[in-house]
Amino acid sequence: MKKNTNTELLSKTFFRLLPIQILLALVSAVNGAISGIFGSNFVGPAVMSAIGLYGPISMFLMAASMVFVGGSQILCGKYMGKNEPEKTQDVFKLSLLTVTGFSVVVCVILLLSVFTSLTRVFTSDAVTRETLNKYILGQVIGILPLMLGQLLPAYLSIENQSGRTTISGIVCIIVNVLANLLFVVLLKMSAFGLALASSAGMWALLCVQAAYFFSGKSFFKIKHKAADWRGSLDIIKIGYPGALSNVYQAVRAVILNAIILQFVGTVGLSSFAASESILRLFWTIPYGMIVVSRMLMSISIGEEDRKSLADAMRVAMYKCVPLMCCVSVLIILCAVPFTRMFYRDPADPVYGMTVNAFRIVPLCMPLSIICMHFACYAQASGKQFLIHLLSLLDGVVCAAGFSALLVPALKMDGVYIAYVLNGIVCAIAIVAYSWAVRKQFPRNMEELMVIPDDFGVSENERIDISVKNLDEVMIVSQQVIDFCDSHGIDGRTGYFAGLFLEEMAANVVDHGFKKDKKSHTVDIRVIHKEDDEIILRIKDDCIPFDPEERLEIFDPNDKMKNEGIRMVYKGAKDIRYQNILGLNVLTICI
Repeated sequence: MKKNTNTELLSKTFFRLLPIQILLALVSAVNGAISGIFGSNFVGPAVMSAIGLYGPISMFLMAASMVFVGGSQILCGKYMGKNEPEKTQDVFKLSLLTVTGFSVVVCVILLLSVFTSLTRVFTSDAVTRETLNKYILGQVIGILPLMLGQLLPAYLSIENQSGRTTISGIVCIIVNVLANLLFVVLLKMSAFGLALASSAGMWALLCVQAAYFFSGKSFFKIKHKAADWRGSLDIIKIGYPGALSNVYQAVRAVILNAIILQFVGTVGLSSFAASESILRLFWTIPYGMIVVSRMLMSISIGEEDRKSLADAMRVAMYKCVPLMCCVSVLIILCAVPFTRMFYRDPADPVYGMTVNAFRIVPLCMPLSIICMHFACYAQASGKQFLIHLLSLLDGVVCAAGFSALLVPALKMDGVYIAYVLNGIVCAIAIVAYSWAVRKQFPRNMEELMVIPDDFGVSENERIDISVKNLDEVMIVSQQVIDFCDSHGIDGRTGYFAGLFLEEMAANVVDHGFKKDKKSHTVDIRVIHKEDDEIILRIKDDCIPFDPEERLEIFDPNDKMKNEGIRMVYKGAKDIRYQNILGLNVLTICI
């Protein structure tokens, strides 16, 4: 039995959800890598320049996706933390409608830009512009499924249907490869076929994901009632700060393209596009981490759970950063093989530039974990200045600024080194922000995060206990009674608090732990409120189990069945159950 810790359960939840979110982010990156490989080998170098020029548009779409996904995730998390399921339903419907409307508008704008030659703002070269136009036409077909396909997995995770996200990602990749063989290799449709294949994969992904919400089994449903469009504004208002970095990155991409073309030429742009198409695959790991962290942090904020909020950041810093260091080493060691996927002649200047990209840029990845997670926390907690600061530094100022200084002398190496310097400056900015706000150097995670002193329940007003077996559960009762007694709670209330907690936790261990062969943990939290109310929270990672449903199965006149659960439901002031991100959460008010 461990007191004052729930990091283990939170960490297990984090890494259980992480592979699915990485796979989701990987789909888009794999599509880009597949396009790059088919393009460079079957279409020609011109299409690689077109893919690079389309990069800012892709980043803009990703930024918009982060607005809708981030805003709806944070709202849903807070409403789930407050146990307000009806409001989560409203967020689901509004997010779908808003994303669909946005996608249609973007498609219209892109089509107009192609047919009115507005794409000349990207390049003055007529041949490259023609290739870019064909590529955009193919991409337009896949924008709606791309945007919805980024949104729905957030709700599938809440529904505990992450496996469907896995299947949809695999189907998308398979369809993309087959479509490239058909459109690019067999039908010779060049840039248009390349983009069309990617769009086909996204439609396949969306169909697999959306099927669950039409099955009648989902909690989230599109209800046929008038939508309150003010909710869309809430989603955008909450989500847009988290997307600022992507918006700035789109601006940065335009600036970097201009710098590269001026000081290095199209060969530099081709190298940059090739390396980015592979590095995007590995960037999906921190992006997946961000999605999971945002969900966990939002729920903790909704629950006003100070410790879980800090623990979520501890998992990111102490486990995610070392993991990303290993990934960076792997990329550096594979620099030559990755380069040979695109360019095979070592004497070609583009070959050396691409090898250096794989050897230098990965150094910034562990640093990016720090910046991205603090930006995520700032978004969820409403720290507007911090998120604007990090988004501006990470998005434009550092990378573009250092590139402008270094590229004239170091050529493409200057761009790659700028990425590393960018990560260092952002990490320093996080510490400096905490130091400035608190007027002292941060000594622990809560101080570094600048969690307000009045947020949540202080350590003196709560106890946290983790148990793994029935023997440990039996000790909890007396600990709860002692806690109540030390806070002046009357003996009867303290006795029932200990009894109720022991009964419900024992029920989880006795039944939930035996349903599979996995290792499980029960996190117990006892909170003393100002009006002498005691709140018990039991959280476990067993199979979904609602005590009230079990209670209703049996004849209420049969007193021998579920006697303990009946006692708790009869004696408690209020009992609420939720299954959040695959965790059973039972809250009992006494």
